[in-house]
Amino acid sequence: MPQGKTSVEVEILLAGIDDAYNKTGWHGPTLRGAIRRVGAREAGWRPSATSHCIAEIVLHCAYWKYAGYRRLTGGKRGGFALKGSNWFPVPDKLDDDEWNETVRLIDVIHNQMRAAIALLAPKRLVEIPKGDKVTNLKMILGLAAHDAYHAGQIRMIRGLFKRREARR
Repeated sequence: MPQGKTSVEVEILLAGIDDAYNKTGWHGPTLRGAIRRVGAREAGWRPSATSHCIAEIVLHCAYWKYAGYRRLTGGKRGGFALKGSNWFPVPDKLDDDEWNETVRLIDVIHNQMRAAIALLAPKRLVEIPKGDKVTNLKMILGLAAHDAYHAGQIRMIRGLFKRREARR
């Protein structure tokens, strides 16, 4: 495949990743759309003491985009912006700078992951990397589904937050 060209298969995957993250999704709001106009107070609010807040969900999504990127590029563990994995606690009183940095982080990681996908040769889509159980294709499709799922979750939390605010 000539440099700078992507296969039809990879173009379809990129469209799916983008439709779930920041383009116009047929399914409703994308992940990026779900956090548009969310402020720090709303991002840090929890529907219950044991629930994740929007900021934690966004960090969780950023982590799994990073994990996908790392898998596609052969990177080593430990390169994520925060220590730990999967779920990351946020302060009870999230400030604007912390929230803006969280949004910037997921945007940067999404673009890195997207760039790694764009470089894939079609034969790598059916590859199962050592130590993994699924093909790169299935992992990429899963990342798109993951974004769509959490976009819906964030929309539900936003609805609860707005109802709570309206009663105040």
